[in-house]
Amino acid sequence: MAYKHTNSKGDTYHLHKTEATLRGNKPRTIYFFAKKERNEKGEPTDLPEGYIVKENPRNGFLVAAKKKAA
Repeated sequence: MAYKHTNSKGDTYHLHKTEATLRGNKPRTIYFFAKKERNEKGEPTDLPEGYIVKENPRNGFLVAAKKKAA
């Protein structure tokens, strides 16, 4: 079951991931939220360990961010 989160505006978003190649041919996993449960740009996924969900208070946009080390 993929991770889903409801923002402060009441909209439900589903977490997805995709593999990207950065400069220098470094592979990286990119996490993003989409309103649809199925998205052609990525596959549904659970929230990875060490990540938290942050919400932009202005527009309700969600971001999966790494936890800061204390």
